[in-house]
Amino acid sequence: MTAMNNSVRNTARLLTAGLRALLVLTVVCGVIYPLVVTGVAQAALPGKANGSEVTSHGKVVGSSLIGQRYDKGTDKKGNPIPDLRYFQPRPSAGLGSNRTNGVNTQYDLQVSGASNLGATNTDLIKAVEERKQWVATTYGVPQAQVPADAVTSSGSGLDPDISPAYALLQVNRVAKENHLPADQVQRLVDDRIQGRQLGFMGEPRVNVLDLNVALRDLAQAHR
Repeated sequence: MTAMNNSVRNTARLLTAGLRALLVLTVVCGVIYPLVVTGVAQAALPGKANGSEVTSHGKVVGSSLIGQRYDKGTDKKGNPIPDLRYFQPRPSAGLGSNRTNGVNTQYDLQVSGASNLGATNTDLIKAVEERKQWVATTYGVPQAQVPADAVTSSGSGLDPDISPAYALLQVNRVAKENHLPADQVQRLVDDRIQGRQLGFMGEPRVNVLDLNVALRDLAQAHR
């Protein structure tokens, strides 16, 4: 009987210790630690901690880290129609009109990833050629001048940047659509070209959202 009582007491002691440990760890790891990390992030890097939000006239219009489309509706097949008043981003993964096999094709934030199609894949080659023809026709340049990022997507499918070459290629059409002098629109691009990170990583780039926010302000100022 004594041995049984001791066993019950030992079990109760172990359960109590386990529950105390669970409670302490829950408070430390589930409450204190997140609050400390959040507080430090808000104090040191509030912009990045809040998702690198981009605001225009006091309203959040997106994130500088995530690309988005600029369309004016869809056609009969459900494909988006680009709004050429704005600078267009690079294609999202797959170059298709909707989700294909779970792959993000239209900057759908719920899906991030590449098409995983190889360079010799006939579907990819066809899509790239069609995209190249569209870019060349839309912006009035030879196909040989169409930069690679205008016809290919990034690995995430959510790239917020385009090359300076692709941005400058769009200047004349964007200026015409907004009834703006082309030199003023080009100056917007020139002022927003970012160099390589740390001087050697990556490629020069232009953030499309930042550029379009400035473009909208310029267009409104000319009305």
